[in-house]
Amino acid sequence: MDTAMHLSFDEVHYQVAAEGLTIRLLPKEYALLAFLYRHKGRPFTREQLLDRVWPMEYPVERTVDDHVYRLRKKLAPLQGLEIRTVRGQGYSLTVKDRGDARDAAPAARDPVLNQAMRDVFGKYHQYGQGRSMLILARQQDVLGYELDPFYAVYLHFVQGDAAWLLRTQEYPWKSRFYFLLMFYIYTGDPSQRVAYCEKVLERELLPREQHIELEILNIADLYILDGQTGKALERLRRTEQFIAEHPDYDSFLPHTAIALMLAHVAAGSGDAVIEKLADQLETSILADRPFLREAGSFRVVMGIWRLKQCRREEAERLLDEGLSVMEKSGFVPMQLHALHRIVHFLDRWPAGEKLQMKYKALLADLVEQLLGKGLLQALDAAMQQALAAD
Repeated sequence: MDTAMHLSFDEVHYQVAAEGLTIRLLPKEYALLAFLYRHKGRPFTREQLLDRVWPMEYPVERTVDDHVYRLRKKLAPLQGLEIRTVRGQGYSLTVKDRGDARDAAPAARDPVLNQAMRDVFGKYHQYGQGRSMLILARQQDVLGYELDPFYAVYLHFVQGDAAWLLRTQEYPWKSRFYFLLMFYIYTGDPSQRVAYCEKVLERELLPREQHIELEILNIADLYILDGQTGKALERLRRTEQFIAEHPDYDSFLPHTAIALMLAHVAAGSGDAVIEKLADQLETSILADRPFLREAGSFRVVMGIWRLKQCRREEAERLLDEGLSVMEKSGFVPMQLHALHRIVHFLDRWPAGEKLQMKYKALLADLVEQLLGKGLLQALDAAMQQALAAD
């Protein structure tokens, strides 16, 4: 079991968190720490750090020393981290082993407590409260519980940490594949991604629960975006039947109903049909299941419908409300999903250059934030390798 301190990185706010503490950094302090953390234990000269952290800039070597000095002061409350000066070699980040965490926190051995914590994470997951999950995870050392392996990986997905999901060797590929697949399908051509997902399902490359989720939910969204609305509607009818026969999947109902509404919007169904679906969602399904992610997704789909009706001001208001709710939820990939949907339908139903530029810029910025610096190409290569290795 890995007992070294684990840092969580928030690249949006330039924050790092561990052991219940959150530390805010300046952008270059954050970049320097993130680089050293990725290569912990390995020394780097000032020249190497300038090249890696300050590319295309021309600071002096003293710049590195100043940033290391400030980082050391800010990281002082975290007892397990040290930026060491290695004589003749430069700087190296060491992460001290804390010994057996269960000895430091005996409660971590309590199966009742650990099951209770898994249940709490499950509830936050269900209600779409990603920020709550992240805060709870950052308190792991203080509260003394063992983080479930699924959530140890899933929380990186929630934060949009595609780099970690691609590069980590702590967890097997199969436990990371589905989450990387979500980034993959939200950043590419729908027709290509549909074909890819069909191969994944055909070859059964995912664990059972994630296979089901791809089969009954995710792929229907892709059918809609690919213009295969008839296929999407048929798939969603089968999904509703599956949920009715498997009550444990009741939490999938809001997502299914929202996708069904979007499919009817895309198919050109009459306003009366769509209005009925929207009313059912607002007054019944989401009222009974107030899931934050789905509440944001519903507003986005309402905004897309208003786009089609050429009610542009109302559409923009609803789209912005939906994206705001998504941001509050803390589920970064769902923001990516929502923007991917919006931009697709803005291309399909032009609503003016101003709106198109606004949402395309938001999508491009988020993709760059999550998958910039070669990660998009690395993700594509990893996805193709996954099929080739089967």
